[in-house]
Amino acid sequence: MSRLDLLRWQFELTWSLLELHLAELREDDFRWEAATQSWNVRQDADGRWLPDWDESELSPIPVPTIAWMTWHIGWWWSVTLDHAQGRTPRDRTEITWPADGGVEWLRELRSEWLAVLDTLDLDAPAPFPWQNDPSMTVAHMVAWVNAELMKNSAELGQLRLLRAAR
Repeated sequence: MSRLDLLRWQFELTWSLLELHLAELREDDFRWEAATQSWNVRQDADGRWLPDWDESELSPIPVPTIAWMTWHIGWWWSVTLDHAQGRTPRDRTEITWPADGGVEWLRELRSEWLAVLDTLDLDAPAPFPWQNDPSMTVAHMVAWVNAELMKNSAELGQLRLLRAAR
């Protein structure tokens, strides 16, 4: 099995775990707050859904909502795709949460990622998130996407399960 085939297999395994939760989400699950101190998405005066955000490390860390988690996945994945395709990466503030919950957005990002995987030189220097570290390669970036998606899938799944239990 090639390195790319192994990374793709790991990605598909991780995606299947996320899809398990995405398929079960209902509209009222997305913005449910599990704690008083939560990060959510909120509509601005122009109708855009923007995530709560703080540049400093808050303590305790706010508990994200499912909406915030879907935005977060879409944000880092969109920026990674920008880097991987040589586009100017978008700023965090340019990436808004889709009012429909973001499930289709994440599925579209998955399709785009699968198409991009076939074009990547795994031995090239990583354009993101280690663009200033010459020892990190595109293979590291692909493995990072898998790890980040797995972590975020578990977090989103736990929120869904807590919501369902209530």
